[in-house]
Amino acid sequence: MPVPLTAECDMDQRSNAARAYRRWYKTKAWRAISVAQLRKEPLCRMCVDEGRAVPATDCDHIEPHRGDKAKFFAGPFQSLCKAHHAGAKQREERLGYSAAVDTDGWPTDPRHPANARQ
Repeated sequence: MPVPLTAECDMDQRSNAARAYRRWYKTKAWRAISVAQLRKEPLCRMCVDEGRAVPATDCDHIEPHRGDKAKFFAGPFQSLCKAHHAGAKQREERLGYSAAVDTDGWPTDPRHPANARQ
């Protein structure tokens, strides 16, 4: 008979190493960093770049820490709304480039494959 999954296991289908660093988000130090970042930058940075003023909800690591504890707690950080933190930012980290486009529909990120020089 299979072992029932806890809510935490359901939410985090990552490696054991990733589950270990996920605990850092529950520390007093991280909560203080997060509150300070959201006070310093109360609007979502990506929304502001899009010309919208949306309250930020998440303190985001600009550069992925990949389990490096020093980088996890030192940053650099930015403030993002839930939608950008869970969507565009995750996609950008996975792909290695932003999918954002300008007014003519062309990708703005020089790392985007459409902008690669041949």
